[in-house]
Amino acid sequence: MLVFNLFFGKSIPRRGDLTQAEWQQFLDDSVTVNLPNGYTVVDASGAWMDPTTRRTIKEASKLLIVALPVTPLSLAAVNRIRNEYQSRFRQQLVGMTVEPACGSF
Repeated sequence: MLVFNLFFGKSIPRRGDLTQAEWQQFLDDSVTVNLPNGYTVVDASGAWMDPTTRRTIKEASKLLIVALPVTPLSLAAVNRIRNEYQSRFRQQLVGMTVEPACGSF
C-alpha cells in the first residue's frame, strides 16, 4: 500500500482564505468521489518562500492523508483531486508526498 499526503493551502489569490463551506463542498464533490473508501483531513499551518520577494509566506492549510493500493488507479485518483483543487481555487500546486507502508483496515 501507499500513503499519500496532500497539502492544500487555504490562501486564495486575490481574495480571502478558503471558507469551511468551500472546503466541505470540495470534499463532497471531489475528494469523497475519488476516495470512496475514506481518508483523513488535518488542519495545518504551512509556509513557503515567495520567489519574487524572497519573504516567507505563512498560511492555513489542510493535510489530507489516504492509504491506497499500489496501482495506477490510485495515483490517478489522487491527481484528479490535486488538479481540481488547483483549478477551482487558483492554486499553483497541491504538494504531495508518497510513502510505501504496510497496514490493514
